[in-house]
Amino acid sequence: MRVVFLTHNYPRRPGDPSGAALATLARALMRRGISVRVVTPSDESGSVVVDGVPVIRVRAGRFIRETISHSDSIGAVLRSPIGWVALSRLRRSLRAAARHEIAAGADLVHAHGWMPAGLAAPTGIPLVLTVDGTDAPLLKASRVARWLARPLFQRAAVVTTVSREVGTWVQTGAGRFVDNPHIHPLPADTRGYPWTRGGGGLLVISRLVASKRVELAIETAAVLVSSGHDFPLTIIGDGPERASLEQRAARLGVSSLVRFSGALSPSEARAYFERADILLFTARGDGTALPAIEALVSGVPVVACWDSGAAVDIVPESGPGRLTLPAPEALADSVLNLQADPDRLTMGRLVGESWRARLAPDNVAELCEGWYRNALAG
Repeated sequence: MRVVFLTHNYPRRPGDPSGAALATLARALMRRGISVRVVTPSDESGSVVVDGVPVIRVRAGRFIRETISHSDSIGAVLRSPIGWVALSRLRRSLRAAARHEIAAGADLVHAHGWMPAGLAAPTGIPLVLTVDGTDAPLLKASRVARWLARPLFQRAAVVTTVSREVGTWVQTGAGRFVDNPHIHPLPADTRGYPWTRGGGGLLVISRLVASKRVELAIETAAVLVSSGHDFPLTIIGDGPERASLEQRAARLGVSSLVRFSGALSPSEARAYFERADILLFTARGDGTALPAIEALVSGVPVVACWDSGAAVDIVPESGPGRLTLPAPEALADSVLNLQADPDRLTMGRLVGESWRARLAPDNVAELCEGWYRNALAG
């Protein structure tokens, strides 16, 4: 079986964290005897081999590459004439490269993300379409996006999503139902993840944008202080809200407890799991809840909000997790409740082992192979 990966985000070199999950999946598929060739935008064109996987690079400008990498900026493409032109050019280039691979004998296309990869997928060949959290929010926010997406989702032989939350957005916005066998997170090589031993306080990993509601974590730290519990809070990530968040910590008198670590590489961020007591996941309507998954993989208990989207299906309501109202008092109560549980780290390790098995690359590759065979048979 020969598969073409179409994606806007793939590692440029070994060890590059950008798109690492897809590279992990491609290698696992190749171990199963499935030939994989990747078509992706880059700042230069040509063919290279990255960790044994052939990658066909299509030239794309920095504007369009950076814009389509973040869910909070991709909508700018549809609001800007320049964005429309850039997207159209990228779509044509990706489609031409994919057609070349099909002519060389590819059996199907696996597009990762409906925009731009799915829109660039050629017709006349089975299409597996996987939707993650980057472009999925457009299906909620943009009429133009829904108009573009509906024909694509209807012609795809198989549609998969990384969470039930994203599956709901696809059904509502694009009219395509995604059932449970087609909902699964991307794989992760969890061998480098530590097991927590606690003692480091609270942790937040997030882009510092309004939808992530990181101010709730800071306010939670303040509520805990007011009740006599000084929990250090480490915030990993950067974004336009950082200055206002630092000011909020100062106004609440918790600047000495709140540490802003800035944007870190995935491996640097994972190192914080080794001492984390609890991860706070405060985002509203997040499609992947990836930091919550990574925390659970390391045995770190997670407190998330009921309106956090994918986290509601990911975070347990007992043991190493709590779901609560998006209010600092409720979050603080959940933190104290978790900390009072002497079995939280033991239970966290059990849940973490389960997640490691679920995310194992060979396990996800086996699922993908089943999707491919269904697409070819349909």
